[in-house]
Amino acid sequence: MEQTVEEIAALVGGNLQGNGKQVVNGVASLRDAGPDDVSFLNNRRYLGDLEGTTAGVILVSDDLAERASAGGTRSIIICGDPSAALEQTSGALFPAPPKASSGAHANAVVDPLAIVADSATIGPNAVIEAGASIGEHTVVGPGCVVGVRAVIGDDCLLHANVTVAHHCRIGDRVILQSGSVIGADGYGYHQRDGKHYKIPQIGIVQLDDDVEIGAGATVDRARFGRTWIKRGTKIDNLVQVAHNCVLGEDCLVVALTGIAGSTRMGDSVILAGMVGVTGHCEIGDRVTVAGLSGVFSSVEGEGRVLMGTPAVDRMQYLRQAACVRKLPDAMNRLKELEAQVEELKGRLEGNP
Repeated sequence: MEQTVEEIAALVGGNLQGNGKQVVNGVASLRDAGPDDVSFLNNRRYLGDLEGTTAGVILVSDDLAERASAGGTRSIIICGDPSAALEQTSGALFPAPPKASSGAHANAVVDPLAIVADSATIGPNAVIEAGASIGEHTVVGPGCVVGVRAVIGDDCLLHANVTVAHHCRIGDRVILQSGSVIGADGYGYHQRDGKHYKIPQIGIVQLDDDVEIGAGATVDRARFGRTWIKRGTKIDNLVQVAHNCVLGEDCLVVALTGIAGSTRMGDSVILAGMVGVTGHCEIGDRVTVAGLSGVFSSVEGEGRVLMGTPAVDRMQYLRQAACVRKLPDAMNRLKELEAQVEELKGRLEGNP
């Protein structure tokens, strides 16, 4: 869709400086934007990208407006939160595709004992098993499987080929991206006489309201009780959450992270990309773990920032890293000192 720059300014409640009649129909970064695109700037790190940009208009924070305007020759919209304004703009220029009509597709398999709201949509080749419940306005995409007595709330969106296994419980406004699996068996085995025997995994997974699970991510059912992801937590693609984990509210778990069994996280925890958390850990509220870090023990306290493997407080990690960088010079100096000591020993041994 197309919008004029002045229409974008009105939409985001910003202060327009420049040509309000310019028509835009796309969104792009400063580097890639052309005259028909909206871009944004809210971080000084990207000031260098202003020089070559040809964006039709830039959404910018007040403190960067003077730099972005380039002497008044470039159209800008000054707004409190350029990122949020860009989100609004993207929604206006690229509205969501129309929702499929409610009801079950002719190729869907819906068990007679399933409870499906009249306003729900069941896509082709989806399977809704006995006793499952699908809430109002929920969309179950093509190829999805909703297991026996699983419960899915209102206004949820299951993209293609999602599995919600038996007895799992999904709240309202939950988004499950393609290929995610909710409620696979937890990884539990008992070793006897050198062989591994499966331990029944009889618990469930519970996802509270407004949770999002990324493509290819897996959340395993509990051995008993529940694996529980609380309200508002967002999980990225290819994340593994093991059995009996509890993730607090509004957490962010980034791609390729693995969380081992029975770990408990507080609210607003951030695990960056490729973090590993060993089992039975407890992590306090608002803790941030940097990418590629390994958490091997519980993290006490709130608001800490951890880095490294094993993960330690950020400043401690930086001091350790600084020492590591100095090791080659220290080794060379040590060799020089050893040579000097040997020379002195030789001189002393040579004197009467």
